[in-house]
Amino acid sequence: MNPIQLFDPVSSTFTYIIAGPNDDEAAIIDPVDEHWERDLAHIERLGLRLVYILETHAHADHVTSAGRLRALTGAKAAVPSGCGIPPAELQLCDGDVIRFGKEETIAVLHTPGHTAGSMCYVWRGNVFTGDTLLIDGCGRTDFQGGSAAALYDSVTRKLFALPDATRIWPGHDYKGQSVSTIGWEKQHNARLANRSLADFVVLMGQLNLPRPKLIDVAVPANRNLGLPHSV
Repeated sequence: MNPIQLFDPVSSTFTYIIAGPNDDEAAIIDPVDEHWERDLAHIERLGLRLVYILETHAHADHVTSAGRLRALTGAKAAVPSGCGIPPAELQLCDGDVIRFGKEETIAVLHTPGHTAGSMCYVWRGNVFTGDTLLIDGCGRTDFQGGSAAALYDSVTRKLFALPDATRIWPGHDYKGQSVSTIGWEKQHNARLANRSLADFVVLMGQLNLPRPKLIDVAVPANRNLGLPHSV
């Protein structure tokens, strides 16, 4: 069964719903607060029951709906360990496996670089890469414990070690693209393909990207699963 890919046009964020064939348990990855009703409607329409809410990192450009979805469905929140999201039930580490449904498994890969705690999730020949690896690009590395050298290592040693046919489902896209493969990115990614570590570090250091507009609101909120601290 293919992932259900949903999009937030304001932050260009992808949210994913995954479930096995002939199964009624589902997981959602990187939900956006403004779209919690839409996401629940998709889950209910398909006759699914949400059991896990996964975050790839503490986002700086949107607020998650993880806390709200957890309260409404009873699903467990799963986040990267060490990224400062203490309310989540599962604090994930590299090599962990999340099991749901009849026989579904999600393999957890710690891929620091965009942030120190960034994670990617592998499921049925798909990898959900958050901001670590984008289509023909990658996430920035200049805040939240980011490191260009760590990102290069995460992509080249962990993600590019996956089978070439593995489908890449990124956390964002700004060019109307939706899915890629490991094989294509290894050969064509504009920032990473055929580039040395030293060249990549120089490239990332010269980006001079603007500060995310919502970072001062989004990061503190996301460290509490998107909920006010008084809740």
